[in-house]
Amino acid sequence: MIKNWDKVKMYDLTINTNHMTPPWPTYEPLNVKYFKRLAPNGANGMIIKTSNHVGTHLDGPMHFDTGGRDIAALELEKLCGPGVVADVSDIAEDWSIYTPQDIMDRVEVKKGDILFINTGYHKYSLDGEEPDERRYMLRHPGPSMDFPAWAREMELKYIIVDCGSADHPMNTKIRDWEPVEAKACDEYMKKRYGKGLNELYPWPEAYQAMHLMLFPQPWEIIHVECAGGEVDKVLNKRLIIGTFPWKFQYGESAFCRVVAFDEED
Repeated sequence: MIKNWDKVKMYDLTINTNHMTPPWPTYEPLNVKYFKRLAPNGANGMIIKTSNHVGTHLDGPMHFDTGGRDIAALELEKLCGPGVVADVSDIAEDWSIYTPQDIMDRVEVKKGDILFINTGYHKYSLDGEEPDERRYMLRHPGPSMDFPAWAREMELKYIIVDCGSADHPMNTKIRDWEPVEAKACDEYMKKRYGKGLNELYPWPEAYQAMHLMLFPQPWEIIHVECAGGEVDKVLNKRLIIGTFPWKFQYGESAFCRVVAFDEED
């Protein structure tokens, strides 16, 4: 796909992460402290304590499938390959729904692709232009209920999103934890789509569908969440995309760096 590596430009699709970065709701945030400083022995050293779901991270197969593979088992060929960035930010608003057709209207998706879905909500991350934790985690757009079947049909390697979850936030436990938000979302959906929240995402059969219907074998279509960075420079483009987590044995998920490789011109 890339013929002239001397003309390759790399784009970092990762957000910055620090002790202020919000984790996914109820997960432990990043805690960091120095255990030694430069003065005593000539080196600084830090200890961190955290969950794996802070900032840009890869949800591994084990995250929703106890028998799934760990992070260390994921081949480089799975983590890096051809992909597309689909920009649906023009139709995105709080709690809105995007469909497979919305993706295909913007980019050509091929079987086996890595798919980056840009909702535009990375601007509400702590690292973004308009930080707003509640919009970023609780109100971002999400996929329609036919999305998991389409993702399986397309044999996607994995999915990347620029918001808190690849599932609609109100198709996660947030729906129970935030009843005021859920009520407002239900009213929005009735007005926008003519159906209520429970009709569009019926529980328990549709609960967290993008995870529970995609992570187990034989599909193993996992997700990178909370991406962003320079994604606005590569919208609706076909690229080589690589996700690079640490080689974490028995890890259900991991921090990662996401990079897009593109030929200039």
